Amino acid sequence: MSYQESFINYLKYEKRYSPHTVVAYKNDLDQFVDFYTKVIGEFHVKEVDFGSVRSWLLELMEQGLTPRSIHRKVTSVKSFYNYLMREEIVVSNPAVNLTLPKVRKKLPTFVDENSLNHLLDDGLVFDSTFSGVRDKLILSLFYGTGMRLSELIGLRDRDIDSKEYLIRVLGKRQKERVIPYPREINELLNDYIGARDKEFGHKTEYLLVTDKGEQVYEKLVYRLVKNSLGKVTSLEKRSPHVLRHTYATHLLNRGADLNAVKELLGHSNLAATQVYTHTTFEKLRDSYKQAHPRGDKND
Repeated sequence: MSYQESFINYLKYEKRYSPHTVVAYKNDLDQFVDFYTKVIGEFHVKEVDFGSVRSWLLELMEQGLTPRSIHRKVTSVKSFYNYLMREEIVVSNPAVNLTLPKVRKKLPTFVDENSLNHLLDDGLVFDSTFSGVRDKLILSLFYGTGMRLSELIGLRDRDIDSKEYLIRVLGKRQKERVIPYPREINELLNDYIGARDKEFGHKTEYLLVTDKGEQVYEKLVYRLVKNSLGKVTSLEKRSPHVLRHTYATHLLNRGADLNAVKELLGHSNLAATQVYTHTTFEKLRDSYKQAHPRGDKND
């Protein structure tokens, strides 16, 4: 087994990274090895130095990759060498101390409250068919809990505590957390489960199923969210993650504690949650400019 394969297994089974993340690491590492082999020579982990990693960085920049993509690729190589150092295969990490292109901080995209209320409450988007009931439940779960796409797809009936209005999800690195949900979702759950069991019986262990009774999949859910949000917002980006951003932003806008939002989202550190405070600050600043007699003089 090669060092690269050992590293990928380490990510899968020890770090418990998601399949999507593992694939990204593998692709980045393969690209670096390909570059090294073509430009420098046969790849040996002990012969890679700072100069060769820097040459790859310059190549990525010349290809026109975004700073964010470059950061991710260099991080993959850096993580690989951290692993090799831990295993005492190499004594230093050639990917440290690189000067990387500056990443422009992006504020999370979110949907305003009125638009989501219109989508979920007006009864114009979702009909009373099985798929209509299911689709409204999916949108309500995303907005009501802030869960990730992978967490929603993996839900089982037993994960729902309808008496306490709690839902258990399995997040990144197999980390479990419990999230409260709005009471109104119970009615949607009852309607959906009744329609599902009438249509398909108990053939699947998963809560959410397709029109054929099989576990829902990423493309189906992504397409549903994109099409549904397109009916109430002109945002270019319309995805399950936008609903997660919306959940967090609306909580903070209404005074929720930052640490509480961190736990609800399943973030491992506060820095990942703090990005939402920039969005709420922008709202406060806009309110100030509109309301204060001299607020617009700051422009």
